Amino acid sequence: MSFFKNIFGSSDSNDQTNSMTWEPLQALEQLDEIVAQSQVKPVAIFKHSTRCSVSRMALKQFENEFNFPEKVTPYFLDLIAFRDVSNEIASRFGVTHQSPQLILIQDGKAVYNVSHSDIDAGELGAKL
Repeated sequence: MSFFKNIFGSSDSNDQTNSMTWEPLQALEQLDEIVAQSQVKPVAIFKHSTRCSVSRMALKQFENEFNFPEKVTPYFLDLIAFRDVSNEIASRFGVTHQSPQLILIQDGKAVYNVSHSDIDAGELGAKL
């Protein structure tokens, strides 16, 4: 079962299980790990607001379209619960805070950054 279905549950009992596996991003120290990881394999960070319906829609669409786990490691950040991590991402990677937001990290740098309706798994895949 997907990480997000564990958080939000599913209103549809016929809902298919998505094969997407997220790494939870919950601590500042993980950002150093992400930088190191991105030297070998790109990392995507999805910043999500649990209070925003637009963020929830972007998240569901991204999860449904994501089909290339061998190319990128996806991390999920609940920016309401971990605002300090969200702020550090903006500072460390030089991106303006948005919610929802998708950031691609390669070789320790943000190389792709989109928010709201521009979040698209197919576009992310094209960047890899």
